[in-house]
Amino acid sequence: MEPIWVIFIIVVYFGVLLLVGAYTSRNATNESFFLGNRQSPWYVVAFGMLGASLSGVTFISVPGYVGNSQFSYLQLVMGYLLGYFVVANVLLPLYYRLNLTSIYTYLDTRFGFYSYKTGATFFLISRVIGASFRLFLVATVLQVSVFDAWGVPFIVTVIVTILLIWLYTNRGGIKTIIWTDTLQTAVLLIAVVLTIYFIAKQMDLSFGQMVQVIKDSEYSRTWFFDDWNDKRHFIKQFFSGAFITIVMTGLDQDMMQKNLSCRNIGDAKKNMYWYGFAFLPVNLIFLSLGVLLFIFANQQGIPIPEQTDELFPIIATQGYLPKVVSILFILGIVAAAYSSADSALTALTTSFTVDILNPKNKTENELKRIRRIVHISISILIAIVIMVFRAVNDQNVISAIFTVAGYTYGPLLGLYAFGLFTRFKVRDKWVPVVAIISPILCYFLSMYSEILFNGFKFGFELLMVNGAITFFGLLLLSKRGERVEQI
Repeated sequence: MEPIWVIFIIVVYFGVLLLVGAYTSRNATNESFFLGNRQSPWYVVAFGMLGASLSGVTFISVPGYVGNSQFSYLQLVMGYLLGYFVVANVLLPLYYRLNLTSIYTYLDTRFGFYSYKTGATFFLISRVIGASFRLFLVATVLQVSVFDAWGVPFIVTVIVTILLIWLYTNRGGIKTIIWTDTLQTAVLLIAVVLTIYFIAKQMDLSFGQMVQVIKDSEYSRTWFFDDWNDKRHFIKQFFSGAFITIVMTGLDQDMMQKNLSCRNIGDAKKNMYWYGFAFLPVNLIFLSLGVLLFIFANQQGIPIPEQTDELFPIIATQGYLPKVVSILFILGIVAAAYSSADSALTALTTSFTVDILNPKNKTENELKRIRRIVHISISILIAIVIMVFRAVNDQNVISAIFTVAGYTYGPLLGLYAFGLFTRFKVRDKWVPVVAIISPILCYFLSMYSEILFNGFKFGFELLMVNGAITFFGLLLLSKRGERVEQI
């Protein structure tokens, strides 16, 4: 695909986003930026959250995941439904009852200053690395497919990418994100569905034949009950999915900020239920695309890359399908990446402003100035982290960094579980020590689990272990004779 067409697509796409940003940020206030004035329609929030959840990594990786793990990912997605039920009925009522802007303020009320700052810091670390990693992947795709041919340095690609996100989020914040995410989710889903259509057409399959081919394929095996040591075992996947949802949705400022922008707790619950149920068919579509990609590659004699994530980009952009598929691929990956990155930037700005700087008793204009400085600073930090990934240029190192960042959600799980299900006071100053030790122990457990546990290999369930270690660490720090009142 000619680079000029890619540039044209991106310019038009971001032009639309900027128009939406300008319209939604009229008369914007700090309340608009942080909580959208609590006037967001729940059905718009639910639809937009799908795109925010399906990052550029998901857009490429889930179809590629089929090659090694078949449809086992659906077991994880089914666990998500249980997690969304817990978020809707345990965490959302707590956040609305306390009238929170940042969800980590709860930790200050329940435990104290050090626990509060620890929770917020762990979120900031996770989200900065996660958002940077996702944008790094997309910027790399754009660099290779377009900008290398024009001699544009990678740093320019990164700066322009982040600048565009900053431009349409810097005034309206979450009020703008609610609507831009809705647009980007629509673009993402249309791109995937039409890509499936064109692949099926190229394979001369009707809709019914396509469904039958996917159903009969060796790649469509969904249920895994036979080998407990297998990372794909149903019990591991299902309960891991539930806890992943609890921490990466219910304990994540990025996702909860959208929920807190709904008009009331009833709307927020409806948003969570519909968003959760929609996740199953959406992921089924992505997995079906993966099956078609592998079957198409085998029919056409296309070598399966060692990194199966690369199969979708290869087939979509290297002339194996009509040119329109290349356009859809670029649109899809851009929409997936930026619907995740723009909300992350807003959430990071909110958390750092509210949790770290704690600007109480500031006037509206003073708070706006602080918030804008933070927004610019976070944008610069993400650009720096992306360039660090580029300098390292080692996928194993980058993957390890990303994995370690994921471990930081475990201490949040332990903190919230301890706060919600016990009434013990803790020695607040020692909480950061427990929160640091827990992911370190989990990292070594992951590295040596097959030796220590007779071939058992940890998968996503390591998150539960991480939370449990933090929980018992807090139990050791508890003041047994002192209890807090129910919050």
